[in-house]
Amino acid sequence: MRRIFVLACSVLLAAAMHSAAAAAKIQIGVVGPMSGPYSAFGAQLRRGAQMAVDEINAAGGIDGEKLALVVGDDRCEADRAVTVADNMVAKKVVLVVGHFCSGASIDASKVYALEKIVQISPASTNPVFTERRPGPGVFRVVPSDRKQAEFAGNYIAKKFAGKKIAIVGDDSNYGSSLALAVRKAIEASGQALAASGSYAGGQKDFVALVADLKAAKVDVVYAGGYHTEIGLLVREMRKQGMTAQLIASDALVTREFWVIARRASEGTLMSFMADPRKNAGAAAIVKKFKARKIVPEGYTLHSYEAVKLWADAAKSAASTDFDRVVSGLMKVDADTPIGRVRFDNHGDLMEPQLVWYVWRKGKYAPLKSAASGN
Repeated sequence: MRRIFVLACSVLLAAAMHSAAAAAKIQIGVVGPMSGPYSAFGAQLRRGAQMAVDEINAAGGIDGEKLALVVGDDRCEADRAVTVADNMVAKKVVLVVGHFCSGASIDASKVYALEKIVQISPASTNPVFTERRPGPGVFRVVPSDRKQAEFAGNYIAKKFAGKKIAIVGDDSNYGSSLALAVRKAIEASGQALAASGSYAGGQKDFVALVADLKAAKVDVVYAGGYHTEIGLLVREMRKQGMTAQLIASDALVTREFWVIARRASEGTLMSFMADPRKNAGAAAIVKKFKARKIVPEGYTLHSYEAVKLWADAAKSAASTDFDRVVSGLMKVDADTPIGRVRFDNHGDLMEPQLVWYVWRKGKYAPLKSAASGN
């Protein structure tokens, strides 16, 4: 009986050790609005990161160790983002892909920097995120608002020279920063604004704001904010008979904008990086997403590439050590599914290619006549 007992204990111990070894995977996180009004973007981040993890694991992982994806939901709320960041620390993640909203990314970055966790945002564009980053491990794979504002401001100033221009923005870090930057770019061209306004995140009623814009007889409205509110804004504009051109930025790169705005979205312009789905180098990965019945729109491929960039740096360093991986990321100079990636000393993309898109019949496509933004 003693032998049987000892043997049984040995088997259980071996099983426990095997289970612990199997669980000892490299933990990486993806954080964004997995619930709430911006959950469409959270889904894009999660799907992109999961595809990259699956590919890396299928190829043997990193030095034989597989990756495990940890998902965090910050609902685009800065306070909640810090709590989620603390949870990521507790789970010993070595990379966080996220966050989506700039305010969430900025506050959470302080936690990641302190704990030496690499953070690569596929979506946060506020300049503060990188220009005042708390550590060298903060990166993003989208253009900052400064780049988008210059691009949009130049286009609007030339395309609508002599026209009445209005700028509105929401109260988020993203929307207010973008609206202010575009305003400065337009005023630098010598044009004065005919009207301006603001609205709150989550706002449903745009009757009064649109009435003011209509009274100012504006020809173009630039909106800094997210697709949920901008969709309601343009619906109210058309309802009140406004024909002004609506222009926004990358936050409209989700079909949910059309679901909210419907026919009112027709002709809406938005700036974003060149659609990675159209890159020849992205054909293979786009096909893989479609095989899973996923349309890799918006930030999906940016999230995917964030994981791949970190993994390539870790493989080259033969380590997931923070300093060695960061050193590898700073040396990146590669053509990727999202275009050429090189980081400057702030962790920003160098020379991002921005283009204009137009919404037609529920889809967005490049606006060829305005591709240069000039």
